[in-house]
Amino acid sequence: MIKLNVNGKQLNVEASPDTPLLWVLRDDLNMTGTKYGCGMAMCGACTVWLNGVPTRACQTPVSAVVGQNVTTVEDIAATPAGKAVQAAWRKLDVVQCGFCQSGQIMAAAALLVRNKRPTDADIDAAMAGNICRCATYVRIRAAIKEAASTLP
Repeated sequence: MIKLNVNGKQLNVEASPDTPLLWVLRDDLNMTGTKYGCGMAMCGACTVWLNGVPTRACQTPVSAVVGQNVTTVEDIAATPAGKAVQAAWRKLDVVQCGFCQSGQIMAAAALLVRNKRPTDADIDAAMAGNICRCATYVRIRAAIKEAASTLP
């Protein structure tokens, strides 16, 4: 039995210690907001926060997160930055196919936690590695700026 802290809740899961966190979230905990994209930590679709730091769940063994705080897109609106990002995503109609958006939102919210007034260069650096196959990058950047403008 592995004990996890996911979205502020203590949970127990039956999983092999080397099982990727992504599969524990999706298959064992039924948290399907975190997506499988490439399986190599290169596309960002599986981004979650590990103690507030964006982390690729597809390459993170569940044993590595024991005793740490995991935040998924299902709970990101509990943070001011996450709530602002999600509102901006809706307002600016960022989503096209939607597949990458949970990872994009997690990375964008992490940026705004660290930097409430990011420049274009800050946004580009923070979002590097989060691939959008529909190429909504212009809308993503605009939504990050919109979200930042609503934060105190």
